[in-house]
Amino acid sequence: MTPIIVAAVALALGALLGRLLFAKQSSTLPDSERQKLLESARTEGEQLKRNAQLEAKEVSLKMAAEAERELKERRVELSKSEEVVRKREEDLAKMKGSLQGKDADIERKEKAIAGREAAADATAKRAEELLGDSKKRLEKLAGMNAEQARQELMAQVVEEAKRSAAGQVKKIEDEANIEAEARSKRILGTAIQRYAGEYVAERTVSTVPLPSDDLKGRIIGREGRNIRALEAATGIDLIIDDTPEAVVISCFNPVRREIAKLALTRLIADGRIHPTRIEEVVQKCEQEIEVQCREAGEQAVFDLGLHKMHVELVRALGRLKFRSSFAQNLLQHSIEVGMLAGLMAGELGLNVKLARRAGLLHDIGKSVDHEIEGPHALVGAQLAKKYNEPPQVIAAIAEHHEDEPHTSVLSHLVDAANVLSGQRPGARQELLASYITRLNDLEKLCEGIAGVQKAYAIQAGREVRVLVENSQVSDEQSSLLAKDIARRIENEATYPGQVRVCVIRETRSTDYAK
Repeated sequence: MTPIIVAAVALALGALLGRLLFAKQSSTLPDSERQKLLESARTEGEQLKRNAQLEAKEVSLKMAAEAERELKERRVELSKSEEVVRKREEDLAKMKGSLQGKDADIERKEKAIAGREAAADATAKRAEELLGDSKKRLEKLAGMNAEQARQELMAQVVEEAKRSAAGQVKKIEDEANIEAEARSKRILGTAIQRYAGEYVAERTVSTVPLPSDDLKGRIIGREGRNIRALEAATGIDLIIDDTPEAVVISCFNPVRREIAKLALTRLIADGRIHPTRIEEVVQKCEQEIEVQCREAGEQAVFDLGLHKMHVELVRALGRLKFRSSFAQNLLQHSIEVGMLAGLMAGELGLNVKLARRAGLLHDIGKSVDHEIEGPHALVGAQLAKKYNEPPQVIAAIAEHHEDEPHTSVLSHLVDAANVLSGQRPGARQELLASYITRLNDLEKLCEGIAGVQKAYAIQAGREVRVLVENSQVSDEQSSLLAKDIARRIENEATYPGQVRVCVIRETRSTDYAK
């Protein structure tokens, strides 16, 4: 019980005892009155007790509320103190991270300073070497007259200028190579576009002579029904223009073009030109051309002594009879590549028939490249795989143009045989005399340049290898020399395609044992 409650109860009890004493002292009063006084004293004492308890409770509640308020205030102060401590801890962590970063920066700066010191030491060493060289040159110049010293100095300046120019050219080349791909694609696209017209005019059309111009109307037919029937049956475009006594057949597929040419020739000779007759003649010509393709393929396989080749491959091989590359018949080219590959394989002790097979089929993709997209080497490899050719043959077909990296000796042989067949003198409408003259001109043009020891034209004139004097041409100057030779070839020589200039500088060390 709290002191306030105790005091209130004591006060009430005191008042009650006072009444009781008063009542006892009033002994002269009657009993009833005394009894009333006692009851009244008790009642009043009880009331005072209750009032004291109520006042004590109110005081206790006020004190509890005050204590709660003080507790809340202390909690708020404690929370603020904790927040201040947390912020101080965060600030300390940030300061720690900053100090670690500064330590790392200091370490990096120390390493950079160490590297600079090393570079400075190297520069100082180089300066000492240059100073020694300069002293030697001065000692050498001291024994010369003014004119000799002037010439020596000019030669040194020229040499330094050439070396600096060569280094600058190399730097410019490296920077230009980064941007060269997009520009080269654009140039190639423009060149292909310009060349396409001439190629189409020469390689994709056939001319059929007419006995007279009166036949043009019969070939066209009433309302053009004959020409439409012929084009629908053969898949070609028939061009009838003002060319006297001739019509032109245009088609990218040489087999279809040959069928149309044969059919139109027979229709003109027969004289009966109408849609039904056109379909009959075209059907017969297709069968004849198919027989010719099969017989040509079988003859090529027989000439190379091969066997067990799928009939579809034989038929596709025969279609090459009607195709050409740079005026070189592709079937004859394939036979020649097969023979060359077999000869080289025999010299190396390899499987001759396998090499002949790979050489014969190396361009088989060109027979179907109008129907399937992709490089003819990869298309041919897919075709050979479809008809169960040996894996070595398939790999050699796919790799003979380096569309894929070489994986066997056989693929190298087929690649070499293909180059030999295509670039030999006279293979592609080039006279032997002009071929030899062009090679001699290239070699003489290179040998007339100072510092060149010997020049060799190889790869049918597509590459020139230049041997230079080691004492007259430095490594930096060899790059400039290659550019100078290339510019002279462009300005003074006549050649197809492009010529690669390769400058070779050999370093030799010689001594004698006595």
